[in-house]
Amino acid sequence: MLLLTGCAVNPVTGEKQLSLIGESQELALGAEQYTPTQQTQGGQFYVDPELTLYVREVGQKMARVSDRPDLPYEFVVLNSSVPNAWALPGGKIAINRGLLVKFDDEAQLASVLGHEIVHAAARHSVQRMQQGMLINAGVAGLGFALSDSQWSGLLMGGAAMGAQLALAQYGQGDELESDHYGIVYMKKAGYDPQAAVELQEIFLEMSKGREAGFVDGLFATHPPSSTRVRENSKLVGKIGSGGYRGADVYQKKTAFLRKVQPAYDAHDEAMKLASDGDMNAALTKVDEAINVLPREAMFYSLRGRIHQELNNPDKASADFEKAVSLYPEMFIYRLHSGLNALTLNNLSKARENLTRANEVVPTSIAFLRLGDIAVKENNRKEAIAYYSKAAESSGDIAEEARRKLAALTQ
Repeated sequence: MLLLTGCAVNPVTGEKQLSLIGESQELALGAEQYTPTQQTQGGQFYVDPELTLYVREVGQKMARVSDRPDLPYEFVVLNSSVPNAWALPGGKIAINRGLLVKFDDEAQLASVLGHEIVHAAARHSVQRMQQGMLINAGVAGLGFALSDSQWSGLLMGGAAMGAQLALAQYGQGDELESDHYGIVYMKKAGYDPQAAVELQEIFLEMSKGREAGFVDGLFATHPPSSTRVRENSKLVGKIGSGGYRGADVYQKKTAFLRKVQPAYDAHDEAMKLASDGDMNAALTKVDEAINVLPREAMFYSLRGRIHQELNNPDKASADFEKAVSLYPEMFIYRLHSGLNALTLNNLSKARENLTRANEVVPTSIAFLRLGDIAVKENNRKEAIAYYSKAAESSGDIAEEARRKLAALTQ
């Protein structure tokens, strides 16, 4: 009975498929998780708002010719060097600056955005949810290395689901489907679909060479293959190549991004040095990044974390405050600021920042430390509530929360 009542037609392919999640749920999920998922993947690339406007224009141009043009599509550029793009249910799409610097023209950008539009329009994320094809996602940027066990399992609630959807790998069937209809959309929108073939050929060569960055980004979530290249080439041969490429426009719109790329290269090198334990060299590198682009909050946040490791909590505090002032909505900057304030026994500042961080992206570490603050303030009831919430997670943080909870309730 469930299979019969849960059957629907794929809005892109016209084929019947299992549908246990209705459209209203699909739209609500995407809307609720778009902001927290952006933040777990680097946050918005706010230093160049014109670039986001440009990406949005290209995305909406492609969305208008899609099979679900009435979806509430949104497009955003994320502040991450990892070359990747993703789509949440309901047409909530993001592309990383680390991928934008790899393109030569607007047609290539349209190819990737069209591919993500199909993922959303064909409800691929929803299908993966129904099939339980989710992964255990960590949080990019919390520790110096993504493998830091200290930070594993840190996201809680819906934020964890959004990150899982963004980082989960698509199967070859979904990828071929998104390639196919994305190319059709390119043709309808006036772009040269040959750009899609070129990109897949480039990505396939990069995957063979295991190019750094792509392995953790686009190749992990959208695995390239010779089958995809072959099928894309056949389709373009059938519908015909030719159309708008927009190389000059693209180079102009991404000029600032390319100009400040050395700052992000220095930041990424500082991250690697910090991960390897060379904090003094990391500090020198992140200072280089700040000198090139002093209005980038990410750089101050990293320098604050380095100062923490060098046992300079006062200097760390100044850097975290600077990061928060530049991007006050970003949960990770408030989280680090709150945790550092707690080490300085500044309870009011710690509580404010940890609470504000949890309002955007709930994390078990924030709940745990809010519990510690409540204990220091002799607020047993509040401490129990915070520890109980932290105990719902997993790993060392959950174990610590359970121990402290038991001590309060025995």
